[in-house]
Amino acid sequence: MSAANTVLKTSMRNFFAHKGRMALSAVAVLLSVAFVCGTLVFTDTMNTTFDKLFAATSADVTVSAKGASSTGETTSDNGIPPVVPASAVERVRTTEGVKSAQGTVFSTTVTVVDADKDSLSPSSGAPTIVGSWNRNDARTMKITSGTAPHGSDQVMIDADTADKHHLKLGDEIAVISALGTHTAHISGIATFTVTNPGAAIFYFDTPTAQQALVGKTGVYTNINVTAAAGVTDARLKHDVIAGTGGQYKVQTAKEVADANQQDVKSLLNVMKYAMLGFAGIAFLVGIFLIINTFSMLVAQRTREIGLMRAIGSSRKQVNRSVLVEALLLGFLGSALGVGAGVGIAVGLMKLMGAVGMHLSTDDLTVAWTTPVAGVLLGVVVTVLAAYLPARRAGKVSPMAALRESGAPADARAGRVRALLGLLLTGAGGYSLYVAAAADKASEGSLWLGLGVVLSLIGFVVIGPLLAGGLVRIISAVLLRIFGPVGRLAERNALRNPRRTGATGAALMIGLALVACLSVVGSSMVASASDELDKSVGTDFIIQSDSGQKITPQAVRAIKAVPGLERTTEYRETEADYGTPDGKTLKDTTIVAADPSYAKDLRTKMVAGDLADAYLPGSMSVHEDFAKAHDIRLGSKISLNFKDGGTAKLTVRAITSDDVVIDKGAMYTSIATLAKYVPADRMPLDDLVFGTAKDGQQAAAYKDLKAALHDYPQYQVRDQTDYKHEIKDQIGQLLNLIYGLLALAIIVAVLGVVNTLALSVVERTHEIGLMRAIGLSRRQLRRMIRLESVVIALFGALLGLGLGMGWGATAQKLLALEGLHVLEIPWGTIMAVFVGSAFVGLFAALVPAFRAGRMNVLNAIATE
Repeated sequence: MSAANTVLKTSMRNFFAHKGRMALSAVAVLLSVAFVCGTLVFTDTMNTTFDKLFAATSADVTVSAKGASSTGETTSDNGIPPVVPASAVERVRTTEGVKSAQGTVFSTTVTVVDADKDSLSPSSGAPTIVGSWNRNDARTMKITSGTAPHGSDQVMIDADTADKHHLKLGDEIAVISALGTHTAHISGIATFTVTNPGAAIFYFDTPTAQQALVGKTGVYTNINVTAAAGVTDARLKHDVIAGTGGQYKVQTAKEVADANQQDVKSLLNVMKYAMLGFAGIAFLVGIFLIINTFSMLVAQRTREIGLMRAIGSSRKQVNRSVLVEALLLGFLGSALGVGAGVGIAVGLMKLMGAVGMHLSTDDLTVAWTTPVAGVLLGVVVTVLAAYLPARRAGKVSPMAALRESGAPADARAGRVRALLGLLLTGAGGYSLYVAAAADKASEGSLWLGLGVVLSLIGFVVIGPLLAGGLVRIISAVLLRIFGPVGRLAERNALRNPRRTGATGAALMIGLALVACLSVVGSSMVASASDELDKSVGTDFIIQSDSGQKITPQAVRAIKAVPGLERTTEYRETEADYGTPDGKTLKDTTIVAADPSYAKDLRTKMVAGDLADAYLPGSMSVHEDFAKAHDIRLGSKISLNFKDGGTAKLTVRAITSDDVVIDKGAMYTSIATLAKYVPADRMPLDDLVFGTAKDGQQAAAYKDLKAALHDYPQYQVRDQTDYKHEIKDQIGQLLNLIYGLLALAIIVAVLGVVNTLALSVVERTHEIGLMRAIGLSRRQLRRMIRLESVVIALFGALLGLGLGMGWGATAQKLLALEGLHVLEIPWGTIMAVFVGSAFVGLFAALVPAFRAGRMNVLNAIATE
């Protein structure tokens, strides 16, 4: 007990005596833990919000058509929701255990516009819902202005949408569905009594909703059933199924809520694990900072540790003393990080509100596991990072009390480290080579992942060896012009290669990922642009960015544009395939298009001519499908079409899989599809292509946009627009990733600051002597800034070189998927490299300022 108390007291004394030197390490732990806890609180809060919403809006039991999805979505290929007859409402209403039953109509395959034809749909990706005002919705919405809709000229909207678009009572809006456009005036505004995450909701009365959304009265998309007192939802479901003869889909409130939540959770899990991955990168970078901190503190306290050993402290006690300091550091940083994480979650909620997804702080959810996980993670990572310095401290002998502070480096350990680093780097390089030479992307991706991990670890381990050579090269190029001050900065950076390597490695990790993603992103954009030039033989592409089908009236408007030579309709549907090898493939996609699509898409062929696939009773298959099912030209495939009959089609063409556009698509003609699917069940178009007459491209482009002015849900793009759209989408994704990587880079910058600050303390006596023999404050500050720049550029060189290697290997795998162009974004790479120099300058500001303010005599007197 006495020894334990001594270790604890020593640790506490050292921790508080050097609290300033540990501050930046604590900040690194704080930031990393805050990001983890912020992510967990934010995603838990979103789950809570959606749980409450789905629980509040679900009826005890919901009855819908067999074709409706489990989530209650009413989408269908023809743009009209599947329905149940009014007679079903009466049958349900008379079922035992039913208190009430009300038929409702709603659809999400609609667009709503204001009087100026501007879309009222959410910009956040949340749905636009148009339905009939009903008792179930009245439980979660309160009419705060005007009245509920009565008659075909009235519509009620939610308050969030009204506020966002500055709508008021009496304003005109139009609902565009597959059946046409219905215009009405706002009669009321309703406010959610639960949190609305961002959906735009519009209500008609029931007859108007039926006519506008499904085209006839006497049918409903859902029946909301309320249980009588004492009847459970499960019992009510059983009785309703029995009462309706099992003709309809019947779900309890929990089943509907769970189905809706499953879709939300899938998205949230992707978001959560992606953000936690970036938090992990920040932790990894923070490890280098902590290792450097404790290594330098141990070196500075060598004499002190030697004296402790001389008066009886054992190696274990010294080791434990350092680890207890790390424990205190980890706990303090983690505790503050948990609080900061809640603040980050609130900030993310406000950010989501700015883009249209409303989240209330009333739903803020902090599970008990979140602070526990944050503190545990922060403490464990900090203690593990401090283990090597603690072990080194335990090896300090009592004779060290007679030497100057700073133990000499272990030459043998340095040689072992260099050999291990070379082996790991070589293994990583070989793995990347195997990945680049792979024949299948799935196999190559495993080698790529292994190569990335091994080469990263190898570069970290071999960092001190690389520091000696690269620092000299950087110094020869940049520092020699600064004369003696530049040479001093170079020697300071080379004085402790292990420290320089660890500091540079922290910056290397973030920049390697930036370089890799930049290469992959640029290569994807260049490859897609090249593929568009080679494969697309049409001028204009019309589609909805939100995935809505193109309505018949919009198609007619497109075809009426005078400057078009031809238009091509393109739609997808599903069928059960019966292949020649006797297999049945359920719900497999087939593309039905006009025969002119063979001109619009110049795809590679393995056999036959794509134009023949559009002949009556014909189709095409793709290369891998043909190989898998022993299909050749002339083979017969049975297709049982969704919402239609069964066809036996002849394979007239086999397309190559070495493409990007429509990879894996199988084609037939719209005319062939129409023979087997009734007209009222035919799928709507997903895309329409337009080709202008010679010399009329500009006029046709302008006329197309004018023709679709009343349909803001559709976008008209020429090939240049499409290339820009691809570039913008990839650019936005990369910017998001760069933003998340910024945390790791901030932690790495803190590492540079920390290294310089501690090295200034370590060299106090030396700085005092240099000042005494004539080094000015300005020269001293310049020396420290130049040392920082060299360390930052060293990390940048390692990171950018490593990242470009990863990116080039990843592009080789993308080439197997049809993306053949490798493009190195030299502008971005150079900007990052130059930016790293400014990062070095910024990191040196405070250490250089503190060094310049040192009292010369006090510095000389420091031991």
